[in-house]
Amino acid sequence: MNYIMAFLFSGFVCFLAQMIYDHTKWTPGHITSLFVVLGSFLDLFHVYDKLVDIFHAGALIPITSFGHSLMHGAMEATEKFGIFGIAMGMFDLTAAGISAAILFSFLVAILFKPKS
Repeated sequence: MNYIMAFLFSGFVCFLAQMIYDHTKWTPGHITSLFVVLGSFLDLFHVYDKLVDIFHAGALIPITSFGHSLMHGAMEATEKFGIFGIAMGMFDLTAAGISAAILFSFLVAILFKPKS
């Protein structure tokens, strides 16, 4: 049942992104940014945590989860460190993903030459 729920949520996110892409002039960058902000907004009102409880890994895989992680870390650190915790906690939960993206981007840039 967990697999089905995960598939339904991730499929819905992909379906929604495809519909936005097909019926607007938005680029994939616009849509990705929208979903990160949407995940942050849903976490602000503790809705995303309920989605994670229902859909499990299906809610933790899509791009909306990145916004959820940013906001979740910022809210936790704000409780500990006050207003300065926003900057400290925002990248605490996402540091591994951001570091991996930077490292792999660097390696790909070194190994491959662009066509021009």
